Amino acid sequence: MKKTTLLNSHLSALVASVGHTDGIVLADAGLPILGGPQRIDLAVSPGLPGLLAVLSALLTELQLESVTLAQEIITASPELHQQLLAKIAEAAIDQGKEITVSYINHEQFKQDTTQAKAVVRTGECTPYANLILRCGVPF
Repeated sequence: MKKTTLLNSHLSALVASVGHTDGIVLADAGLPILGGPQRIDLAVSPGLPGLLAVLSALLTELQLESVTLAQEIITASPELHQQLLAKIAEAAIDQGKEITVSYINHEQFKQDTTQAKAVVRTGECTPYANLILRCGVPF
């Protein structure tokens, strides 16, 4: 049995399969998942699991290069926005490489999700609680 934080077999397989610049969407419960990317549905009930908990588990094994957020999160969900920025800054320190953060409008965000390798649906119900994680390399 794995002894790292990330125990979900689908997420572990996803992390093992991605390469440099591949995208993984970490989504709230309401983000439409259009055809194309693999769908990993973790949602159990509203709030379970939360976006931050899933992001924290993924970051124990995933090297990030950049993160894209919908710009609407800044005003619609400022508390979660600040928590996400803090988590990303912490991950950058842990991995020893900068992680750039960019913003696009929500409509563009939804279109960009179709290019991702996978969409991971959480139970998060905070408005605009979605990220596109762009994978980096640890060397």
